Amino acid sequence: MAKAHWQESREIVERIVVRGDLVLETPACFGNGEGDSLTDMPLMLDPLEGKGLLTGTSIAGALRAYLRQREYGYWQERAPEALHNLLFGRQEDNEGEQSWLITCDALSEQTPHVELRNGVALDPKTRTAEAKRLFNFELLEAGTRFPLRVELLVPQNHRDALLKGLALALQGLENGEIALGARKRRGLGQCRVSEWRVLRYDLTTAAGLLAWLEQSGTAQTGPHIAELLGVQADLDQRESFAIEATFGLDGSLFIRSGQGTADEPDMIHLHSRRGGKLKPILSGTSLAGALRARALRIAQTVGEKAKAEDLVNGLFGMRIRSSQDKPTASRLITAETEIGSPLNLVQTRVKIDRFTGGAYPGALFSEQPVWGQKDTTVEVKITIQQPTEAQIGLVLLLLKDLWTGDLPLGGEISVGRGRFAGKRAILTYKRAQEEQPQCWTIVQDGEHLQVEGDRARLEEFVTALVTEVSQ
Repeated sequence: MAKAHWQESREIVERIVVRGDLVLETPACFGNGEGDSLTDMPLMLDPLEGKGLLTGTSIAGALRAYLRQREYGYWQERAPEALHNLLFGRQEDNEGEQSWLITCDALSEQTPHVELRNGVALDPKTRTAEAKRLFNFELLEAGTRFPLRVELLVPQNHRDALLKGLALALQGLENGEIALGARKRRGLGQCRVSEWRVLRYDLTTAAGLLAWLEQSGTAQTGPHIAELLGVQADLDQRESFAIEATFGLDGSLFIRSGQGTADEPDMIHLHSRRGGKLKPILSGTSLAGALRARALRIAQTVGEKAKAEDLVNGLFGMRIRSSQDKPTASRLITAETEIGSPLNLVQTRVKIDRFTGGAYPGALFSEQPVWGQKDTTVEVKITIQQPTEAQIGLVLLLLKDLWTGDLPLGGEISVGRGRFAGKRAILTYKRAQEEQPQCWTIVQDGEHLQVEGDRARLEEFVTALVTEVSQ
């Protein structure tokens, strides 16, 4: 009588334990899903020690998704025989395979600082806040460190494939290409592992088995996981279009913070901890909201309304207006960046009575935006996953509006805030079938704009945009 599937031995001959310190480069939102907190999206904290909790399911899900993208590219369907299914397991109807990778929960090394931020939905026509769309959420500060631990069970067969899959997945953390938690497509949850520690246990020997039981042995250390595992991890089918632009600040920028102290002005620009110090930042959510509103206006100007909405929804994700709308993720990724060399000045303002021309009673307030100096710089990073040429053309027009100061960011834009002046931009178009990506460099030299690269190709992208929304 044949043995049942669960009675068959997995024939594990080796265990590989990989450790690394995962450090948050931007704040992260690991929500606990509870609705009885003072905030709309409270953090998940360990109830015993009060430390930040990063669950193994979140880590495994992010690693699996990243490995699938490396295999097939962004937004591609899964295949049963895929490498990510072999490493992380699969479930189809009543049949399935268990994961060969064990991913552990991770607690932050110290009790972290918690940041509180506000979010709001903007009306694309008026660029004002929509009613009943204001919410707040808690974040773990940048610099929070989690000791990461994963363990690979190596059977007699599939050894090489499993090692390659593990190396490819962990490269996402090594290169800082994986974001964790909520709102990761808007710059939150960026993280990186700078050094790996690998322990290998040969279970076919008594010494190896005892060493694994005691969790002893000498670890191999290094910054590159593929070298430590002894495999080639060069598979990459992803396609993307990326913009890294540097702007000067023309005037002031004001993205209102959701928290402050009693001795601070009534309203201050958004700050976030970097290296233990509060730094003014350009948030990915503010950038994406302004880009979406302008993208819809551009697309509707050059084409039909329905086609324009479809293009913008496909790029930024579906805008949910009713329970029948199916949510989709954004293909456009924005980063959260620090503002370099800012000038912090407090400005006192007062509301004027339109009838008397005098000061409105009780309407005196102070605010602290970020002011631009000669050496003030603002970095803008935008990436489109698996882009179409029309989507690239639309983002190029958005870059033009930012470059010329026609698209302001943040709040109080009616009084001249939030306008940028372009200095330098690097455009990179990576395609899976091409060994080298296409690159363009744009530099503002006084009144002249210098473009290095194929200018005709950039015009083709904009032409594709007009063709898609007008035909």
